[in-house]
Amino acid sequence: MNISPRFRRLFRIERGLEDVPTAVADELQFHFDMTIEELVAAGMSRDEATREAHRRFGDLERTRLDLHGLDRARVVVERRARWWSGVRQDLRYAVRGLRGSPGFTLGVMLTLGLGIGANATMFAIIDPLLFRPPAYLRHPDRVNRPFVGTVQQGTEAFQGSFSYRQYLDLVSDTRSFERVAGYWATNLAVGTGDNVQEQRITGLSASIWPMFSARPVLGRFFGADEDRLPFGEPVVVVSWPYWQARLGGRTDVLGQQLRIGKLSYTIIGVAPRDFLGFELRRSIGFVPLTNLAANVFEDRGVGQRFSDTYNMNWLRLVTERKAGITTAVATADLQQAVVRSLERRALEQPGRRPISEIRPRAMLAPVQEQAGPNQSSTTRVGTWLVGVALVVLLIACANVGNLLLARALRRRREIAVRLALGVTRGRLLTQLLTESLLLATLGAGAGLFVATWSGSIVQRALAPDTEPIGILSDTRLLVVAGITMTFTAIVCGLAPAMLVFRADLVASLRGGVREGGGPRSRLRSGLLIVQGALSMLLLVGAALFVRSLHAVRAEPLGYDPAQITYLEQNLRGVPMADEERYRLLDRLVARAEALPGVVAATRTTSVPFWTDWSIDLFVPGIDSVGKLGDFILHSVSSGYFRTMGTAIVQGRGFADTDRAGSERVIVVSRSMAHVIWPNQPALGKCVKLEADSLPCHVVVGVAEDIKRGSLSAEPGLQYYVPASQYPAGAFGILVRTTMPAASTAESLRRALQAEMPGPAYLTAQPLDRLIAPQLIPWELGATMFTLFGGLALLVASVGLYSVLAYGVAQRRQELGVRIALGATVVSVVRLVVRDAMQLMVVAVALGLCAALAAARWVEPLLFHTSPRDPVVLAGVAAVLLLVSLAAAFAPAWRAAHVDPAIALRSE
Repeated sequence: MNISPRFRRLFRIERGLEDVPTAVADELQFHFDMTIEELVAAGMSRDEATREAHRRFGDLERTRLDLHGLDRARVVVERRARWWSGVRQDLRYAVRGLRGSPGFTLGVMLTLGLGIGANATMFAIIDPLLFRPPAYLRHPDRVNRPFVGTVQQGTEAFQGSFSYRQYLDLVSDTRSFERVAGYWATNLAVGTGDNVQEQRITGLSASIWPMFSARPVLGRFFGADEDRLPFGEPVVVVSWPYWQARLGGRTDVLGQQLRIGKLSYTIIGVAPRDFLGFELRRSIGFVPLTNLAANVFEDRGVGQRFSDTYNMNWLRLVTERKAGITTAVATADLQQAVVRSLERRALEQPGRRPISEIRPRAMLAPVQEQAGPNQSSTTRVGTWLVGVALVVLLIACANVGNLLLARALRRRREIAVRLALGVTRGRLLTQLLTESLLLATLGAGAGLFVATWSGSIVQRALAPDTEPIGILSDTRLLVVAGITMTFTAIVCGLAPAMLVFRADLVASLRGGVREGGGPRSRLRSGLLIVQGALSMLLLVGAALFVRSLHAVRAEPLGYDPAQITYLEQNLRGVPMADEERYRLLDRLVARAEALPGVVAATRTTSVPFWTDWSIDLFVPGIDSVGKLGDFILHSVSSGYFRTMGTAIVQGRGFADTDRAGSERVIVVSRSMAHVIWPNQPALGKCVKLEADSLPCHVVVGVAEDIKRGSLSAEPGLQYYVPASQYPAGAFGILVRTTMPAASTAESLRRALQAEMPGPAYLTAQPLDRLIAPQLIPWELGATMFTLFGGLALLVASVGLYSVLAYGVAQRRQELGVRIALGATVVSVVRLVVRDAMQLMVVAVALGLCAALAAARWVEPLLFHTSPRDPVVLAGVAAVLLLVSLAAAFAPAWRAAHVDPAIALRSE
């Protein structure tokens, strides 16, 4: 590289490798000429001397090349030695300087540690959700998740769950994919006797294994002949942790039996240690998909319909494109297959909305489920928190940069002296950046400690079902921490580095503290404004999420979940006809109602935020009810509305007299009554279930709407029928108690377990725990924004205090003169505080502008809260200004009590 002479002189750069050829040529030529001259002096003619010199030196070109190599190696070695010597000197100097200022070092390390730790923590959470492909995936760039978008009520919604029939259609009708695979996971009882535990089991189609390069640790994976309709084979590949923890890591487990649900499975293999399939949550074993689906659905009273119907959307799909097939080509192929599948479904179910109305659109999304179109609210909030963590890091960098700049200003005489003694500016710049890098390294160490400590806490809140975070064993995370550390070192070192380039030798050697003002103060003020504006932005976000959390907790659900327990029956292979299952549920209800502390109990097929059920619906006078939307069926017993606490706004609920053989009755929700019979009374109207030819269910009541799938969505259209008139499967019962369900669920389960035959058992869950995941986005946003906002406010306050304290030290003589001329304490305090508040007013204004600009992106994350809420904006601005006023008061008070005599003598 050619370096201009001016730049070389400025930084006193030594000549480098590019000068080696010239130096070698000059040296050889010098010795060649000297030899000629010596021979001429000895009596030879010049021609003879030249020929003799050529003979003695031999091949000059070869000699020159050899010397080039030797000289270049020497230069490289010397350069490396000088570089390493300089690094060691810089490190020793930096360590000595930081050891001399332990308070400064500790403060910077903690500030950077919090910033880097926050970023490392958030990256560790978001990485597997959005960026990291599944372990062992062979071609992550060719594997996608298919989604199908349909137009519903004027908006396009994407569905990522498919029926088994649709899966078979896509396998047979597409040509662009190497393979299409499916999987599904559920909890089942594993083990026998006292060792039975509910564990997570994943069903995989056999076509999923070739997508991975994983090889079993022991045994083999199952094949297509074991994953076949109607039941598949009861074989299982256990996970590595289960093999180690429960099976002792023995090699003789192959062929042993493991009771899962109602069947005994033969262990045929052990999966690799990190293998999770396409999920983030670990299962204890992998079984053929058809086997798992058939057994589970049959045990829950659904029978073999999973492979015969389009109505059960339970299966997750993944596709692997053929090599050379682009995403666009594969998407077009998938689109045609989806349309053909919907046409087949329309032939079987002519009452559904026509394809021209739903306008299906196929999409191939990234293999990470949360990176697709149906990203959860928790993930969206988590993505925002990554940005918030980055803002916290910027605030920390601005604060540390401010402190380093103040430290460099105090050392400007030392810098000027070193420049005057011949130290290059580049050498000084390297030394300052070394100090900055050393501080960033200490901060990164503290940050990894913070991430290790806080990672599991944040993970439990943001992604509770994912694998635990291994902060120190994750290479990707360590690389990100290293990049963050380097970025931090450069950003923090920029401000003091500018001082090196702008150092005025004469002024610095002559001047005192006061010469450090002017443009340097403006830079520090600018950094302070940046901190204040970013703090304002984070505090606005915290206040908005806190208001959203209050709003979502106050949202009426249509029932009171705090004292309701849902108990689900798990037959585990006990043979039982449908009628016998219904009688078992009735016995459970009767026994529950007889228990002390129980208010009411009911059997049900649908549980809010847990399970939904729908069938075809027909209403006389309306051609296609399906066009109006999905109708959720609740098959319940007479105590349902009392158990749930749902109000009947018209007519009546169900009574014990609503039995099989009596008049068929139905209760509809308020929204359903409004949509089907607008401006008409719903009571007495006729609704037919499953087929238009069946008898009517007469509407006898209208119930309050209840939230069932999403707190932020409309309740939807729902209706209730007596279980004795339309059983619709046997799932579980709901029990209302006088005490909170969290404290009574287990005692209820134990009391009712006596009714369960053989190995059948009950699981009990408080209803509010089913709703709790819905609150996570707002709870997480409120907690993390408040935490980060409070941290930013603290850092900004410390920054303001340090800037003002340094400013007071710079203006000590000026303030002493003012006081000597009669300035009062109040006037001096006002002078200092006014300067500080002017900066913070500018910061607040910039923060408000940033908050308003970000409003349209934040709005979808909030719940019934405007991102431009004037109360929030004004309140946060007032808090920030009050805290700034408090931070400015101490330096101002100190300035007002400067001794004029001491101040004047000090200069």
